[in-house]
Amino acid sequence: MGLRFTVLASGSTGNATVVSTDSATVLVDVGLSGKKIEELMQHRDITGSDLDAVFITHEHSDHIKGLGAFARKHDLPVYANEKTWAAMNKAVGELPDQQRKIIATDSVMEIADLRVESYAISHDAAEPVGYCFQADGVKLSLATDMGYMSEKVMDKLLRSDVLILESNHDIEMLRMGRYPWNIKRRILGDTGHLSNEAAGDALCRLLSGITRRVYLAHLSQQHNQMDLAKLTVNTILEGNGFFYQKHEFALCDTYHDRPTEWDLVKA
Repeated sequence: MGLRFTVLASGSTGNATVVSTDSATVLVDVGLSGKKIEELMQHRDITGSDLDAVFITHEHSDHIKGLGAFARKHDLPVYANEKTWAAMNKAVGELPDQQRKIIATDSVMEIADLRVESYAISHDAAEPVGYCFQADGVKLSLATDMGYMSEKVMDKLLRSDVLILESNHDIEMLRMGRYPWNIKRRILGDTGHLSNEAAGDALCRLLSGITRRVYLAHLSQQHNQMDLAKLTVNTILEGNGFFYQKHEFALCDTYHDRPTEWDLVKA
């Protein structure tokens, strides 16, 4: 089968992604209400009972809003590192010990035929992580909510068949926007979010010829637009001699209010 996934929602209003193989199906983040998550999954013919586990990147509300209710309803194991658990305990509420699972940062685990690797990122949370998923010789990497992309993160993301990559804001739109300066400074800082320009710069180093699709994710509704994000990334890639010359791949949309189509990735 390979590996397939759907980004249920992506953005400051809530984030969730489903990753599935022949033998395992997991949910990454539950950043909308449990009811909304179920509604979005229904659009892709999946239910909570189809899931084997939940993985959490960090404790911000747009990543854990519906986690407690959803995990309790479907009796799902929830994986996060110890500092993230400590930071989100109050928001998650009562959850039996058998559902509270630890996945240490920079560690690897397997659920049936799905290999899950956690890696550290730079964001203003307790101990934020991204995840790489591998099955049947293909690799999907989720890389959002980071202020900058370190060399270590670059190494983790190399040779990904598909990337879900943050392209949060247009720098000028953010600077001219209505947010208070302290919020702007946070977003622009090393523990904030990747800009369109930063996403383009990162791809100049990450594209290895194996990458087939890049989903631009976690776009700000106030300070970005998908067409602008794609234009900026394309312009940077073209300026560096990458786009449609050495690498043929697609830039794909994500949405804050509806899921992407199932994407099946085969070796």
